[in-house]
Amino acid sequence: MALEQPVVSQVTANRTDYDYDLMIVGGGIVGTLLACALKDSNLSIALIEAETHSQAVAKAQAYSITLLSSQILQGLGVWDTLRPQIETYNTVRLSDAAHPSVVQFLPTDIGTQTLGYVAEHRVLLATLQAYLDGCSNVHHLCPAKVVQTKFQTDGAILDVAMADQNQSLRTRLVIAADGSRSPLRQQAKIRTYGWKYWQACVVATFQLETPHNNTAYEWFWEGGPSGILPLPNNRCRIVWTVPKAEAETMLALSEGEFTERFTRRYGAHFSRPTLEGDRYAFPVQLLHSSRYVCSRLALIGDAAHCCHPLGGQGINMGIRDAAALAQVLQTACDRGEDIASLKVLKRYERWRQWENLMILSVTDLLNRAFSTQLLPVVFLRRVALHMLQTIQPFKSLTFRLMSGLIGRTPHLAQR
Repeated sequence: MALEQPVVSQVTANRTDYDYDLMIVGGGIVGTLLACALKDSNLSIALIEAETHSQAVAKAQAYSITLLSSQILQGLGVWDTLRPQIETYNTVRLSDAAHPSVVQFLPTDIGTQTLGYVAEHRVLLATLQAYLDGCSNVHHLCPAKVVQTKFQTDGAILDVAMADQNQSLRTRLVIAADGSRSPLRQQAKIRTYGWKYWQACVVATFQLETPHNNTAYEWFWEGGPSGILPLPNNRCRIVWTVPKAEAETMLALSEGEFTERFTRRYGAHFSRPTLEGDRYAFPVQLLHSSRYVCSRLALIGDAAHCCHPLGGQGINMGIRDAAALAQVLQTACDRGEDIASLKVLKRYERWRQWENLMILSVTDLLNRAFSTQLLPVVFLRRVALHMLQTIQPFKSLTFRLMSGLIGRTPHLAQR
């Protein structure tokens, strides 16, 4: 793939030694969304992705999209394209294993028309990629791999390997959207805190015979929380948390055995499910970076933080990271500031680090509290669930927190 000639933005018009104002390493949803958010800026941008477009889109994930994330996507201008291809959920049912008491969230609890949405990875990423088509200031380099990065006082040089050539490209700012094992974060010697859980998540999709009624479920079992999300065309996606050894056993089951196991546990809610596509499992960890920025580098998404998939918080934190960083960079650009200076980048870190830490702490506490059968803990959590169901302000506050509606709202979500 031949490298396009970079656009020289107004910001860098007097700096011929820069190829780009910023280079985003990682063309997943969070990295691509950041490029989309800066599409109309005066910044020249390279979006670097190791996989081809079709490979990047083909992943089998699906995500719960919170109300704030949906507002960001609306502000971005992609919602009208995205909305017909995704599913909504208007009810969330929260259960402590097989205990008969159920906490039910409804739109009236927070004064909205719905509670959230479910988007499949292929739909969301393809929509964002299409949004960048024809954008003169964003160059999508894929498949391309960053071989080496050299940080300097006034920029960074990235050696990029592509199909038919290697290029050394100079940029003012590098954005690490390269995942939880981020080579850029490691190279910058940014420490992380956290731990690997004893659990893994088994993911599968079922075609349903009976309507899913736009209901999302969260069950807390001894092995860990399990979520079931409604998908378009009367399908559902289960993220089933179990101990790691059990996850391997579940993947080894035949389709019929796996479906029977699902039916035994959830059949009262999902009659005659049919397994669709492949199953897969992924390990669960909590990770938080001690810093989100250093000179000429900023971390977003999984490069900055990872959490248990409980409540689908991971992708939504990444979406808010991208919206926040885009706003900080656009504001600095408008003021004529150096977008890669620590003074500017620290604004992003102060905004997002503590908000993300709050969500990470809540998901970790819930996972640990509900993945045990110690009687004092069981008693306390059932008292908490009773309070959640009966005390309306507590119920509203809890769901607003998990929906991203507590904290600073990016300008994109206010358009």
